[in-house]
Amino acid sequence: MNQVIAGGLFAVFLFFGMILFLDLGRRWGTRRLALDPKVAREGLGAVDGAVFALLGLLVAFTFSGAASRFDARRHLIVEETNDIGTAWLRLDLLPADAQPALRENFRRYVDSRLEVYRKLPDIAAAWEALARSNALQGEIWNGAIAATREGAVPSAPILLLPALNAMFDITTTRTAAAKFHPPTIVFALLAVAALVSSLLAGYGMAGGQKRSWIHMLGFAAVTAVAVYVILDLEFPRIGFIRIDAADQVLVNLRQTMK
Repeated sequence: MNQVIAGGLFAVFLFFGMILFLDLGRRWGTRRLALDPKVAREGLGAVDGAVFALLGLLVAFTFSGAASRFDARRHLIVEETNDIGTAWLRLDLLPADAQPALRENFRRYVDSRLEVYRKLPDIAAAWEALARSNALQGEIWNGAIAATREGAVPSAPILLLPALNAMFDITTTRTAAAKFHPPTIVFALLAVAALVSSLLAGYGMAGGQKRSWIHMLGFAAVTAVAVYVILDLEFPRIGFIRIDAADQVLVNLRQTMK
C-alpha cells in the first residue's frame, strides 16, 4: 500500500501545488499589468507554448510507457501459463511411476507462482513465495532429469527439458518486468513542468476582476488525475488499475491439473 499512498499523495500535492502556482502567476501578472500594461504580455506566447508543449510531451511519454508496460505484463502472464501448460503435458513422456511426484511438484509450483503476486503489496511475503518457487524449480528439474534416465521415451529429454527451461526462465522475465519503471527524475520533471505551466497559465489569466476558478480547478484536476493514472498503471498490483484479472488464465490452468 505504500506505493498507492505515495501515488495518491503525489497527485494531491501536485493538484494543490498547481492551484497555488496558478494564483501566484495571476498575482504576478496583475502587478506587471499595473506597472506596464503594454510590455507585460509581449513575447510570452512562444514561452508559454514551449512549456505547455513540454508538459504535454511528458504526459504522453510517461502514459504511453506505462500503458505499454501494463500490456507487456499481461502478455507475460499468458506466456508463463502456456509454458507451464506445455511442460505439464510433456510429463506424459516420462515413465508412469515417475509422473505422480513430478505432477505434485508442478501443482505446488503453480500455487507458489500465484502466491507471489497475491501477496503484493507485502514485498517480504512475495519474496518468500518466490523463494519457494525457485526451490521447487530445482526439485522439478532434478526429478525430470532422473525420470528421463529411467525408461522414458527417447524423445523425452529433447522435448521436456527445453519446456522446463522456458517455464523457469519466464519467472525471471516476469520478476524483472515488475521492477521496470521510469527513473524518478522523469516524474520529478513532470511535476516541475506542471507547476511551471500553472505559473505561466496564471500569469496569462491576469487582468480579470475575479479568478476563473473553473479554469484553475479544471486544469489542475485534469493534470493531477492524469499523473495519478500514470502511476497506477506503473504499479498494477496495488492500485485501482489492476492486472489481477489476467491471472485467471493461470488459475484456470491450475484447476486442470487434477
